[in-house]
Amino acid sequence: QVELVESGGGSVQTGGSLRLSCAASGYLYSSACLGWFRQAPGKEREGVAAIYTGRGTTSYADSVKGRFTISQDNGKRTVYLQMNSLKPEDTAMYYCAAKPDFGWACPLHVNYYAKWGQGTQVTVSS
Repeated sequence: QVELVESGGGSVQTGGSLRLSCAASGYLYSSACLGWFRQAPGKEREGVAAIYTGRGTTSYADSVKGRFTISQDNGKRTVYLQMNSLKPEDTAMYYCAAKPDFGWACPLHVNYYAKWGQGTQVTVSS
């Protein structure tokens, strides 16, 4: 159906910024939840942010509110995660995920999503 490929990760210092991209190829859901998740070594994968393409509504984890912004391009084939004021605790592998949805706001629960990208590494040093 749809393939998701993340990019934009890298190594930055505390307080720096990165913008992650998730490019969709093949079939793209007309209405879907597109989410960003992250997983650090030894920890469970956790939701970071999500956007509902049908309305543009967004959801954020409390830990990133005010620092991260999720958005999508006009063609709805790419979703972005702008990360500002990065902290060492933001260090993780970041994954893009998608699932058809016809609701309102998107959940930040791993088990909700059906399609996943391969991830892009984000490392924040002190």
